[in-house]
Amino acid sequence: MERLRIGLIGYGYWGPNLVRNFSTCPLTEAVAVCDASPARRAAVAKAYPGLATVATVDELLELPLDAVAIATPVSTHFPLAMRCLEAGKDVLVEKPLASSVRDAQLLTDRAAHLGRVLMVDHTYLFSNAVRRMKQLIDSGDLGDLHYVDSVRINLGLFQNDVNVIWDLAPHDLSIVEHLLDLRPRSISAWGCSHANPEIEDIAYVNVDYGEKLMASFHVNWLSPVKVRQIIVAGSKKSLIFNELNPSEPLKVYDRGIELTEAEERLRVGYRTGDMWSPHIEPGESLQAMVTHFAECVRGRLDPVSDGRMGVRVVRLLEAATRSIRAQGGRLVLTAGEATHADGDSRAVRFGQLRPGLADRTNGAERGHPLLR
Repeated sequence: MERLRIGLIGYGYWGPNLVRNFSTCPLTEAVAVCDASPARRAAVAKAYPGLATVATVDELLELPLDAVAIATPVSTHFPLAMRCLEAGKDVLVEKPLASSVRDAQLLTDRAAHLGRVLMVDHTYLFSNAVRRMKQLIDSGDLGDLHYVDSVRINLGLFQNDVNVIWDLAPHDLSIVEHLLDLRPRSISAWGCSHANPEIEDIAYVNVDYGEKLMASFHVNWLSPVKVRQIIVAGSKKSLIFNELNPSEPLKVYDRGIELTEAEERLRVGYRTGDMWSPHIEPGESLQAMVTHFAECVRGRLDPVSDGRMGVRVVRLLEAATRSIRAQGGRLVLTAGEATHADGDSRAVRFGQLRPGLADRTNGAERGHPLLR
């Protein structure tokens, strides 16, 4: 089979990783890179002399391409992805899918109408460690799940267009969404700003999944240490995913509590058993992700991280932002929107991700260089 011809839009922080993996994947061929910056186009030409470099999406879409990958700021995801879908291309979009639930849903609906593959680059879902976590949870080894505790903190990288929730939380929200396969009931969030008064750089998000199952997410750009950890605790066993421990990223603990009734009283006992670390096959998550995208394009399949998952993650991000604006107010999540406990339902514009952006136009309106 001929390899799929891929064009990339955006050669900033994540773009070089995508080009490298599309170039080495047996199913794909990186054909061209689109970036408005002459310096970045020069960097592409130096690293990959065989790749075409263009400055606009018009030029990119004139080339013979099968699919397009988008690695640009979140405010541009909607107009760029919609443009590529309308041009008949299958599309991979860097997380999050869009800057609002409305735009994410429009993209998903349009892709379905046109029969195109729309996939979100939630890379961690293709990690062998996360896949093993999914197996352990689905097998019932952990028993009834009690809570998920996620910490993703480090010093930087500071963003100037979105807050720390929109930057870091999509990773963990998508992981938990994939692991639990449950729809959350409500959400609340707290955050504060230190470096830039308009952008939260520390935030805590709490999600209620019902059945006594809750998940908490701590994201932080100010931490002096880097932590990447998720704890999933069950009635039988618990597991810890430590991304920064490549030799033993997963550990399973046979530790917990046991409840017994004695003398008409409930007693809590403690169980301390073995700890073991499952073998995790080595492999780059991003390479698995681009391979999955290529397989979905070839077979016209629904990706694991399809547009519907992208919408669900953006809905949580949008609701968390609203909760922060309401000083941590809890929002009840329904199928189509987030509602305050008092029944009030209000949309969040992209500008509200930063208070100072509320009156500015979004990426579709302000004439992004790539769209000219």
